[in-house]
Amino acid sequence: MTAADHDTRLIQVATRLSVAPAGDFVALRTEAAAEAADRELAAAIRKLRKPVVAAWIVNLLASHDPDALAPAADLADEFREAVDAGDGAALADLARRRRSILRGLVDRAVTLAAEAGADVGAAVRSAVEQTLDAALRDPDAAAAVASARLLRPIEATGMDAPDLSDAVSGPFDVASARPEPTDDLAERRAAREAARAAAETRRHAESLERDLDRIEDRWRAAQERASSLEDRLAELDRERARLEDEAERARAEVEDLGEQRRRARAAATKARSAADRADD
Repeated sequence: MTAADHDTRLIQVATRLSVAPAGDFVALRTEAAAEAADRELAAAIRKLRKPVVAAWIVNLLASHDPDALAPAADLADEFREAVDAGDGAALADLARRRRSILRGLVDRAVTLAAEAGADVGAAVRSAVEQTLDAALRDPDAAAAVASARLLRPIEATGMDAPDLSDAVSGPFDVASARPEPTDDLAERRAAREAARAAAETRRHAESLERDLDRIEDRWRAAQERASSLEDRLAELDRERARLEDEAERARAEVEDLGEQRRRARAAATKARSAADRADD
């Protein structure tokens, strides 16, 4: 038996056991293991675990009324896209739709459980609601619920990936388990992607325009400052020229007065000498 055949057969058995009445589970598992084509498959079947009551009820819904879960995959995809886009208006609309769909799914699941002879208490109903709510919020959770092989309740916020470890009986690959999007969903998704891309392009253009405005303001301020400094430099050049002229005149005056001082000193010295001789 190939690995693919082994997984296929194990999934078939897990699917059947996951909706079996709790009291029949062990006997049906033993019978399935005895009928297995090889020892490896038989061992894998014997390891299959019984789902808790809430998971069993969700499995009944997924198995007996899969069409009821069809909106879950679409809504979960839309919910994740709205979260990623940060679209508050879309999230508010999805929340209203989710509450309406969730009530119908929980009521349908509880009805199927009652028809199967199960008594659904408040705690179990709450766990069923939590799990179906997860399916409406997250595509991976929706795929796990749609498998009809849940072992335990799951939860999802739509913000982070749900914890699906040991949540599904038998082999389970999230990527391959996700249903293909419907044409309507694909069209809506493409329209949202186009709108989001256009909005992002618009935001980018507006951001660049704001950057340009800031640069323009700084450029004008720098231009005004440069012009002011150039005017100041011209004024300083004129002042320098004037001061250089004054300095040149001052140096000439110093030179001229120095000559006059020298002559005056010589004359004064000569006169003093003559006066001193006259006194003698």
